[in-house]
Amino acid sequence: MYIDTHCHLSKGDYTDIDQVIKESVLAGVSPIIVSFCNKENMKEAKELSTKYKEVYITLGYHPEEAEKIKKEDILSLEEQLKESKVVGIGEIGLDYHYGKDQKDKQITLFEEQLQLAEKNHLPVVIHSRDATEDTLLILEKYRGKVKGIIHCFSGSLEVAKQYIKLGYYLGIGGVVTFKNSNLKKVVEQISFDNIVLETDSPYLSPEPYRGKKNSSKNIPVIAEEIAKIKGVTLQKVEEETTKNAKKIFKIKE
Repeated sequence: MYIDTHCHLSKGDYTDIDQVIKESVLAGVSPIIVSFCNKENMKEAKELSTKYKEVYITLGYHPEEAEKIKKEDILSLEEQLKESKVVGIGEIGLDYHYGKDQKDKQITLFEEQLQLAEKNHLPVVIHSRDATEDTLLILEKYRGKVKGIIHCFSGSLEVAKQYIKLGYYLGIGGVVTFKNSNLKKVVEQISFDNIVLETDSPYLSPEPYRGKKNSSKNIPVIAEEIAKIKGVTLQKVEEETTKNAKKIFKIKE
């Protein structure tokens, strides 16, 4: 089975979550790691993970939430991390594409959550958009203390190597299937030891479904492209990426 290491599965994303999960399992994708990253949808996290044995969750405040988050919200997050099916903190990080005016607040929120990860011995799922330099500088401070996944990685080979040196896996999703994606060159040259699969659904559907709503059932499509790029079997991609996902999230099934 494959593992989708990052997707969104709240009621605002899909009208029939039962069907989405059923289709994903039939496609050979289970477990599914669902990210809840704002105060509103975190309320759904326990309900979803309790209802579906296939679902594990990561919790954290997205950088776009930086203006809203107060001290009591950080305390609430730490309490929720004790739930049995919480396997990580995320997605957290920096996003300067839309929120550069909130840079200082984003950095503070990012570091507060990295400290929670260190304290609670949990991996992190990192969101970094137009903020590579600051993301690397901050993660360097936690080298050897916090590890995780660079969600939806789309950077250069040089940047990929920097993240890998810090102990991070690269989350490879639908972008790798896009015709002119530079990610193909990165995937070709990095080791399987550093790759996990993700959809970021309902966003970023792989070709030939680009522009349509994504779901975890498309993980095998992403895996097929990686197999083609690296000249290996589909089984090899499945085995290696599943092993990595289970290791980082400490999943034993």
